[in-house]
Amino acid sequence: MIRKYLIEKLSWILLFLALFLLIAFVAYVDSEIPLSPILYIILLASIIFTIFMIIRYQKETKFYKRLEDWDTSLDLTNLVSPETPFEKIIVEQLTNQTEQLKEALANKQFTLEQEKDDLLAWIHEVKTPLTAMQLIMDRLEDKEMKAQLLHEWMRIHLLLDQQLHQRRIHFIENDLYMERIDLKSILYQEIKALQSWCMQKRIGFDLQLEQNAIYSDGKWVAFITRQLLTNAIKYSKESEITIKTYEDNSQVKLAVIDSGRGIDPKDLPRIFDKGFTSTSNHEDHAATGMGLYLAKKAAESLFIEIKVVSTLGTGTTFILTFPKRNDFHHIVSM
Repeated sequence: MIRKYLIEKLSWILLFLALFLLIAFVAYVDSEIPLSPILYIILLASIIFTIFMIIRYQKETKFYKRLEDWDTSLDLTNLVSPETPFEKIIVEQLTNQTEQLKEALANKQFTLEQEKDDLLAWIHEVKTPLTAMQLIMDRLEDKEMKAQLLHEWMRIHLLLDQQLHQRRIHFIENDLYMERIDLKSILYQEIKALQSWCMQKRIGFDLQLEQNAIYSDGKWVAFITRQLLTNAIKYSKESEITIKTYEDNSQVKLAVIDSGRGIDPKDLPRIFDKGFTSTSNHEDHAATGMGLYLAKKAAESLFIEIKVVSTLGTGTTFILTFPKRNDFHHIVSM
């Protein structure tokens, strides 16, 4: 701040130096003017000017120091009260712009909330004809046609479900309800919902469930599990997906193991990034890159750790590590 202040007052400093030099030069040229008293006066004037600059520095920079340390939260209460007319102009402009930004932000938030509510309402409305379509497809006698329609129906259903949770993920803290839930029931429910897709791809499940009781939010755990299962089914064919639940270090773990194409090592660090699909398999035009991202975001809110181990061409293993029981009170207090 001292350097900036000196640069700001550089013209004044140069002006006084020029005046002192001019006075000394005149006294030196004119023999009738005694030089020693003039130099003494210049010395005293220099000391007074230095003291004046120090006092003005303390007084003038107080406002700008607070302005420099001001955060970007649009809160003007931390600013020091203006004293000079120019400081008042600055505060007035900052206040006006801040109020305009707050108003624009409020309007933007209102618009986003309205769009979110409209989209959620639309998703719920779309589910009604989807349910009717499912009932109609159940009555079809052509098994091949029925399987194809069920597959496309499932894709639409999963995309709508993903969109629904994508809108809710930003407010997940307000949507959590922690309770004792049964992993076995959730897994059976999700596998049953994906049954037609699995039958079409000739995929079976090997369930090895040792530990089933956890404390968490049932609907969000189901959503995370659904993303892992659909990911395993999508990249597998005519194989078996193994699902294990077990206890390790007093923590329940859920492992989803597939024998699909695996993940390229260079893609592993990015699979949970928003919108990331793949750098090596560009034929997946239907991939949105949102499933694992949303699963990761939901897991973080529930203090669930997600790990992935994959070998290209062999398969992929996703492991969910649920928090210990004594961490449940900490999650509830969040």
